[in-house]
Amino acid sequence: MTDKTAPQRQLARAPRGFPDKREGLVHAQRQMVETVTEVYRRWGFEALETSAFEYADALGKFLPDDDRPNAGVFSLQDDDEQWMALRYDLTAPLARFAAENWQGIPKPFRRYAAGPVWRNEKPGLGRFREFIQCDADTVGAPGLHADAEMVAMGAEAMRALGMQSGEFVIRINTRRLLNGVLEGIGANTEAVRLTILRALDKLDRLGSDGVADLLGEGRMDESGDFTKGAGLDKDRVSKVLAFATAGRETRSETLEALGSTAGDTEEGRTGLSELEAIASALEALGAPEGDVQLDPSVVRGLEYYTGPVYEAELLKTVEDEKGRPVQIGSVGGGGRYDDLIARFTGERVPATGFSIGISRLTTALALAGEQEALNGPVVVLNLDRGNPAEALKLASELRAAGIRAEPYMGGSGMRPQMKYADRRGAPAVVIIGEDEIAKGVVTIKDLKVGAAKAKAIESNEEWREERPGQFEADRADMIARVRDIVEAAQ
Repeated sequence: MTDKTAPQRQLARAPRGFPDKREGLVHAQRQMVETVTEVYRRWGFEALETSAFEYADALGKFLPDDDRPNAGVFSLQDDDEQWMALRYDLTAPLARFAAENWQGIPKPFRRYAAGPVWRNEKPGLGRFREFIQCDADTVGAPGLHADAEMVAMGAEAMRALGMQSGEFVIRINTRRLLNGVLEGIGANTEAVRLTILRALDKLDRLGSDGVADLLGEGRMDESGDFTKGAGLDKDRVSKVLAFATAGRETRSETLEALGSTAGDTEEGRTGLSELEAIASALEALGAPEGDVQLDPSVVRGLEYYTGPVYEAELLKTVEDEKGRPVQIGSVGGGGRYDDLIARFTGERVPATGFSIGISRLTTALALAGEQEALNGPVVVLNLDRGNPAEALKLASELRAAGIRAEPYMGGSGMRPQMKYADRRGAPAVVIIGEDEIAKGVVTIKDLKVGAAKAKAIESNEEWREERPGQFEADRADMIARVRDIVEAAQ
């Protein structure tokens, strides 16, 4: 029989898409942000930090026209009845800041920012509702060399994060080039254009045949679901695919291929000139061909950007927690957005930016097994729980010498304390008991060396006799011996 008067316990659960982060992930993300922002600073960008909240009407991109603007963003109504929303990216706050401070900032205004953003959308593998971005933007630079600089700097940042040749690529396209193709085939309605964009965005996943179906009458997937196509005839489908697959090994070869597939319209010629100018600037900036490619199949975000658009992609395949192959794909990107600040000023202000998705990239590296294991602190075991003074003193001496250390603060015995040190990822433990105090020594155990040597030991008796990785050291030598272990474990 249950006691109906007993308080009901709450169910401990985290909201979907809002991940908890332990030290290894926190450290990895912090290091990644520091690495990327150091590249941004070296290229002359200055830091800007804006609030997590913005007035909802200043964000614009995701907001619907209804009484509660909560589609795509997380919003609340302030006590003055104005709607505020958590920022969904770092660009919209920059546009608001630039418009608000236009007279007092240097122009062009070059800023970088890093921090969490929030999106009210469905989470999935590598897709969160709260995640960290690291952006750089130039506001007030109309020349295409500013776009090339963004891409070249983005490639340098990916290199600084440890990416090697063939492991990533930044792809570039321009809205005007695609507009020229769409005009050339008579795709003049917004609905048809959007269907074509969505079809081209699936080129990597479905291949040319699958995209051809989506450009034509439609496609039935493996589950039997049918997706209606753009309704283009075979001739127009061929023209769109010839354009989308015009990417070649080098930027010059791609430009040559695009010259015959981009269509003979003013918009198409302008778009081709844009890519030629960007390619020339990339050459001057020394951006490697393998790191930065011209790719007419890049369409993500083209309805948002006003000119060139870029996407950073991881090329390697990783496995999820069930061992299934996963292509992480995009981990960053950006483009030119000359209309954003005009929402506040009424005047078009040229702007371009690049963003790296820190949370998505750390997820990819963790799945690939490339996230470095982080050592925990040295743990000083407390064998005299009635008087922990010696353990406290040793831990203080280690910290004073610049070594991360902690005394065991629990109430358990020797074996649980060793298990605790192992779970903390400690490189070493320091043991001091009555015998050690009497001899003026400490016992030190190198946990990593000990674990490696223990694999070759076949019996408990042999293990107790060998005590792999364990040794005594004079109290005066403790710091030097522990430091050697910690440095070897890094």
